[in-house]
Amino acid sequence: MVSNLLKVVLAIETSCDETAVAVVRSDKQVLSHKVLSQKEHVVYGGVVPEIASRAHINYLYDLTSQSIEESGCDLADIDAIAVTSGPGLIGGLIIGVMMAKAISSVTNKPIIEVNHLEAHTLLIRMFHDIDFPFLVLIISGGHCQFLIVHDVGCYQRLGSSLDDSLGEVFDKVARMLNLGYPGGPIIEKKSIMGDSKSFFLPRALINRFGCDFSFSGIKTAVRNIVVNQKYIDNDFICNISASFQDCIGDILVNRITNAIHMSQAINCKINKLVVTGGVAANHLLRNRISICVKDNNFEVLYPPTELCTDNGIMVGWAGIENLSKGYVSNLDFVPKARWPLESIKRSS
Repeated sequence: MVSNLLKVVLAIETSCDETAVAVVRSDKQVLSHKVLSQKEHVVYGGVVPEIASRAHINYLYDLTSQSIEESGCDLADIDAIAVTSGPGLIGGLIIGVMMAKAISSVTNKPIIEVNHLEAHTLLIRMFHDIDFPFLVLIISGGHCQFLIVHDVGCYQRLGSSLDDSLGEVFDKVARMLNLGYPGGPIIEKKSIMGDSKSFFLPRALINRFGCDFSFSGIKTAVRNIVVNQKYIDNDFICNISASFQDCIGDILVNRITNAIHMSQAINCKINKLVVTGGVAANHLLRNRISICVKDNNFEVLYPPTELCTDNGIMVGWAGIENLSKGYVSNLDFVPKARWPLESIKRSS
């Protein structure tokens, strides 16, 4: 185990289209946080991996220097370096890992490879006193899954998407409607002004056993409606957005109810659901989820809205959680485009 003295961790996140660096302390203080969301992808309606990698190369060094300076620390004050090592876009991961390894080598400080999904999952413990075990729903641009969080580095998957992630479907629907990228916030805003009963969309897997998801049928149904619509005006966009959001809400309520029952059958002490990832910032979906969870005698917790999307703070906190367990990495680890959370293996 690592000493209980305050630890300072430098964190680097480059798994997708955010270049982020933070300096986080083990008493839950954020000493600095820099994040640059790459605007280059907007014109393409989604993330272009090569453009993302080049942007990380252009921004990461300066962002790291600025974050260290803003924290009031120098490299000698840093106790460890935490870096996202997967899952994600391999080009960006390589750049972040190379930077972290260089700093670790020069300073002789320990390095911690962080699973991106673990970072999203454990962030809640920075803001709430929540003990293990608990249930988590990760809903983001690349992932959609339920897991039981037994401890740091110990996860059990209950269900996941069989096709698209939820954030991916939001982006694709927004692209069909020429709304721009990222699609989630725009669709949420449009849906507020629409009629959720205007169009019927299929609720895949609803009322079936388990807590897997399938969103490809919804995407196809929206495309068919858009293709057959003669006039795509603002009223149409608001109504299809509202119908889409309502459909997603129904699916989440059904799948969450099943996941709660499944988790309690495994461990009756589980009574909290954490919802995290970029889509967890959607306030309309939060309202649906919160009602459902309360009806099932559970408590639901969300990270701060601004930290639902990728950021360095979550990587730094995951580093601190791992460091507290004595989990550090050798310099020979490699970034991984795929890294299921339940496959994590730790060594101290």
